[in-house]
Amino acid sequence: MMKIRVVTTGSNAKAVQVVRYQDNKRVILQHLGSAHTETALADLLLLAEEWIKSYSEQLSIFPDENPNSLLHLNHCTFIGVKYHFFQEQISAIQGQLGLDSLPILLKDLVTMRIFEPASKLRSLELMEQFFGITHSRKTYYKIAPKCIDLKEAVEEKVVKFAKEHYDFNFDILFYDVTTLYFETFEEDDLRKNGFSKDNKSQQPQILIALMVSKEGFPVAYEVFSGNTFEGHTIIPVVKDFIERNKVSSFTVVADAAMLSTENVKQLRANDINYIVGARLGNIPAVLLETIDKSINREDGHSIRIKTDNGYLICSYSAVRYRKDLYEMNKQIERAKQLVEQPSKTRKLKFTQTKNQKIELHQELIEKTQKLLGIKGYYTNLEESVIGNKTVIERYHELYRIEQAFRISKSDLHTRPIFHYKEQPIKLHILICFIALVISKHIELKTGISVRRFLDESKKIVDGQILNHITNKIANVKAKPSDKMEEIISKLFPPH
Repeated sequence: MMKIRVVTTGSNAKAVQVVRYQDNKRVILQHLGSAHTETALADLLLLAEEWIKSYSEQLSIFPDENPNSLLHLNHCTFIGVKYHFFQEQISAIQGQLGLDSLPILLKDLVTMRIFEPASKLRSLELMEQFFGITHSRKTYYKIAPKCIDLKEAVEEKVVKFAKEHYDFNFDILFYDVTTLYFETFEEDDLRKNGFSKDNKSQQPQILIALMVSKEGFPVAYEVFSGNTFEGHTIIPVVKDFIERNKVSSFTVVADAAMLSTENVKQLRANDINYIVGARLGNIPAVLLETIDKSINREDGHSIRIKTDNGYLICSYSAVRYRKDLYEMNKQIERAKQLVEQPSKTRKLKFTQTKNQKIELHQELIEKTQKLLGIKGYYTNLEESVIGNKTVIERYHELYRIEQAFRISKSDLHTRPIFHYKEQPIKLHILICFIALVISKHIELKTGISVRRFLDESKKIVDGQILNHITNKIANVKAKPSDKMEEIISKLFPPH
């Protein structure tokens, strides 16, 4: 065992040594110097402790595990903080997801995307600033092309995780798409102008398709060029997911934009069950009359009608009736004003042009009146399998995928995108998808938003202290609050 030895020299100075006793003999391992004052002696003793710890490969400079006991000494300077706690928790969740085999830099970029979204090169700088993690630009450019091929492997791990933690069994999935725009006005094969959900129709974009479980947990995504019609995405995405996961029974829930005669044929041909919204404003007059005569306009009443697109389920809601009536009356008033004061540049819903004269579209008004308070849904599932009420409930759970998009766009800042080549764009989406999976898992398990989790985590910081004698930096680890301990216990419950 090493010990610190202090001896008095011939000049009455205090010499400090590190010694070890072996076979009843004293072996001097290191002579630290001599001190003529108590302050100098204290510094040499601390230096001796540091030497022993370095020699023994002990990293902490605080043997009593109480770092604050040394903070008052003149030889220490506080130089900054690190957010190691947050980084450790996100890293542990990535381990839970089975993503340990991913390149370290890719995992660190995911962590940075949740902590403080920024460009990839800026993220490299922030990693060092906030976490003390160093990666070179060269490393990023080297691994980036290889990471593009990890999409399917990541989705496979995510699906496995969903099975284990959320009892995911492929029985039902929610599907939707969104657009992500670029800070440029130049198009290419992937970045195309199209219908923008971000109101950026003048800027090129890409289309992102996303599938989530009934809890809202993301399990798969796909990237399409920006001018792709969203209704053309659902069949290839769902078929690919089914084939890769060898799914036998499957129901997809999507909004009305995904329904077309061709899509219905494809879904049926591939034995894919569906629940989709119906655009009742486009239905044939005969079907409209059937609905008008069949439905009982009492709150919660529903009917089921067999059509070429499957069973059409229509439900009536008093709240929806009042809302629809208000909107219709407001639009009719605008239409009347346009009829009284015609304008070549304006065109409103309840107007039509006949013989170059603008007039009210009475037929459309009557059709709209018949549909007040009524919402429609299509499904191919028999009533013995799933009742009308359950179909409606399943469709209304589409808000979960809207929540996922909201997290992606607001908290993770997936948009706008500043990349200009296909590979970096797809890597960006992969990073954002993994970050979304982690964020949604945090929300589902803890019951708080990922923003709240981030705010609480940022309160737990490790201080950094520079010892001027040893020229070493020591970390003073903060203890998590009781609130954070409770949050962590939900994310990592004891077995």
